Amino acid sequence: MTKPARSFASDNNAGVHPNVLKAIADSNYGHSVGYGDDVYTEAAKAKFREQFGDDIGIYIVFNGTAANCLSLKALTNSYHAIICSEGAHIYTDECGAPERFTGCKLLPIATSNGKLTVEQVTHAYHGIGDQHHVQPRVISITQSTEVGTVYKPEEIRALAEFAHTRDMFLHMDGARIANAAASLNLSLSAVSRDAGVDVLSFGGTKNGAMGAEAMIFFDAKVGQDMPFLRKQGMQLASKMRFISAQFSALFSNDLWLHNARRANAMAQLLKNEIAAIPEVKIVYPVEANGVFAQIPRKAIAKIQEQYFFYVWDESKSVVRWMCSFDTTEDDVLEFSRLVRRTVTD
Repeated sequence: MTKPARSFASDNNAGVHPNVLKAIADSNYGHSVGYGDDVYTEAAKAKFREQFGDDIGIYIVFNGTAANCLSLKALTNSYHAIICSEGAHIYTDECGAPERFTGCKLLPIATSNGKLTVEQVTHAYHGIGDQHHVQPRVISITQSTEVGTVYKPEEIRALAEFAHTRDMFLHMDGARIANAAASLNLSLSAVSRDAGVDVLSFGGTKNGAMGAEAMIFFDAKVGQDMPFLRKQGMQLASKMRFISAQFSALFSNDLWLHNARRANAMAQLLKNEIAAIPEVKIVYPVEANGVFAQIPRKAIAKIQEQYFFYVWDESKSVVRWMCSFDTTEDDVLEFSRLVRRTVTD
């Protein structure tokens, strides 16, 4: 049996949106100045300013891990600490790159739903002024979170106020910020800058791009060393126009929003179909484009014979199913039928 063309493993596994591919092709004309001094990069920066304001610092890169590491590096010295969720991508999935690149210690906090609270962060804020202890400098949150939940603006604002009154920064890993904004029916700025975020790692790859990320400094002075840090971090693309053109496409006619809404809607459909199966339990609220479900252990390998996906928590038999901008209703219904047949077999 031929495997389906689309899986539910990751929105990283999806293809590139046709409009983004066209933008890349359209920028492939003649010669253009390298390293970001080109009209395509300037056009992309103008699009970012439309979303976030004219007074921001914008640095385009091609890797999400680099966007996180470089952002955090700009905010810290090596004796600082970064507070994050124990499930944060910077803690669990970046191979120690944030620690290696920044020299900082990460302070992971257990959460019930992927979201940090002021009360939780307070427990990690200690040893201030003591030369024997690392000094908390950054709170890093993920929007939407690694378990598919979404921070509301007031939740972000509370963390920002905690940080700012203690001479700290609030960093946001926005790998799926488009999905969060679509979920809340708010602007990109409303779920980041307007809520008090200082630096945003803006993700385009999971939203239909082909390796396009950016660092947005809402106080441009904070990121004034970024041109040098980006170069040292090996993220200054020589042919940057091909990355930048992708952002212009995503921000044209609200393509980023349409893509995110589609992925979110398919996750809701998947949740509804799966929740009707008695043997399956949804373990986290479905607020963006991911569904986390506990299923019979014996069914996992059988389903994976047809669909590739990740086991999120092997000890609890929890799996992660992600929807993408190109996921269709037929994809969801076909997959749900297979899950039902397999878990009830």
